[in-house]
Amino acid sequence: SGAAQGAAPNNPLSAWLHGNFQHGKNFIARAAEAMPEDLYGMRPGPQMEVRTFGQLLGHLAIFNYLYCSDAKGEKNPAQGKDFEKLATKAELVKALNDSFNYCDGVYAGVTDASLTQTISATTDSGDKVPALRGSRLIANISHNQEHYGNIVTYMRIKSMVPPSSMRP
Repeated sequence: SGAAQGAAPNNPLSAWLHGNFQHGKNFIARAAEAMPEDLYGMRPGPQMEVRTFGQLLGHLAIFNYLYCSDAKGEKNPAQGKDFEKLATKAELVKALNDSFNYCDGVYAGVTDASLTQTISATTDSGDKVPALRGSRLIANISHNQEHYGNIVTYMRIKSMVPPSSMRP
């Protein structure tokens, strides 16, 4: 967003990334609040391999911590926690918002120069591989946006208007 770029004229790319992360975070957090708790167990179809709405939020929390801790260069503070197994809306919303707050600090702390530094990234199998710091933050934004698209589908199935379609 323009406001984010204006706030950091010496770091326009990192400011833009932070603004983009916050924009998507806002839609996801608002959707999580809007969805009634009795629909957190809903799947968009009968297939069991598709996550419930609540599991989808837990999945996002897991990966926010993974991508952002890699980018920050520290041990994942949520290592070993399976937020997809949380049972209540309150627990899931808290885990999601905590992960967003953690990432906010990471995005706020990067500069355009630090985005091109090589860091250690965690693969799906848990191995560590070299990657650019910025690639982890871009992957985080992309992952959140991908699953926000899923969230929109869950909401539309229940005739709910997703936050990105609400009029101001």
